[in-house]
Amino acid sequence: MIHVLGAVVITGTGAGIAFFMFMAHRSANINAIAVTARHVVLADWIFTAPAVLVQFLSGLYLMMKLGYSFTSSWFLAVLALFVFIGLCWIPVVVIQYKLKALAEDALQSGVLDPSFHRLMRLWTALGVPAFLAVLIVFWLMIFKPLSVV
Repeated sequence: MIHVLGAVVITGTGAGIAFFMFMAHRSANINAIAVTARHVVLADWIFTAPAVLVQFLSGLYLMMKLGYSFTSSWFLAVLALFVFIGLCWIPVVVIQYKLKALAEDALQSGVLDPSFHRLMRLWTALGVPAFLAVLIVFWLMIFKPLSVV
């Protein structure tokens, strides 16, 4: 149950963060962008980071408890996707801090720096494949199409 809840938190927070950040950016409202960027950074630390830790630890526990092989194709696929997601998420977090800083600067100047838009494109370019990988992990977890024992 804890493992499933962790997966739901990661997926829900990721979808929510993406939606609200995208919509704020699209609005071109500097106040909305700044507030949303602040909340996105906070949400990643309150929800995503702990859920990732819970996923990792509960996943290892379930592997041992259920007697699944750590060398199975299924586990290696899940592990590869977990690492891939992490390699996308870490730069996304760094970009979110930059977006937040640029949005806060724009509150003072009244103009959003053009680099904000470039960073949003990079943020999206990293976020989309990471989120798709999360969905693939869900599929692997539910259907276990590869040998797990």
